[in-house]
Amino acid sequence: MSQKVLLSAKEINIILHRLACQLLENHLDFKETVLIGIQPRGIFLADRLTKLLKEEYGVKHIDLGFLDITFYRDDFRRGDKPLEANKTKIDFLVEDKKVVFIDDVLYTGRSIRAALTAIQSFGRPSEIELLTLIDRRFSRHLPIQPNYRGRQVDAINNEKVKVHWKENEGEDVIYLINK
Repeated sequence: MSQKVLLSAKEINIILHRLACQLLENHLDFKETVLIGIQPRGIFLADRLTKLLKEEYGVKHIDLGFLDITFYRDDFRRGDKPLEANKTKIDFLVEDKKVVFIDDVLYTGRSIRAALTAIQSFGRPSEIELLTLIDRRFSRHLPIQPNYRGRQVDAINNEKVKVHWKENEGEDVIYLINK
């Protein structure tokens, strides 16, 4: 198994600032917009973007939530080991709001399909957008595309993209792993 660095901490930081600016450009004061990090790995990106928007770009208030999609996945009962659920934390209304789903890697699109189903339990958003740090094109199973993407990666099926966050793994780095 070999791995190569796709993005360093500096490159990730630049991309995060660009994504924050794109969100700010499209949503201004975030009064009608909520950010939803998709559990488990999208929460690190969502949290980081929210902090950037508040601390670096002066946004006063952003509704940030975390959505667990475990029981909405179409492969829920297909694996050898049982999936462990995460916590959903949405303490605001999504009814008639613009929802921005945030996830670290867009691969087959199945997680986003599950998130689209899961969010309906919290109301009917007026619009849903998708922000992803890494867009693995050529691997989509469903017709889902991000509105905001950090980097597009052409990874073939036996390659895996692994995102490390300093909050979780002690460093900001993204690897392309060849199995």
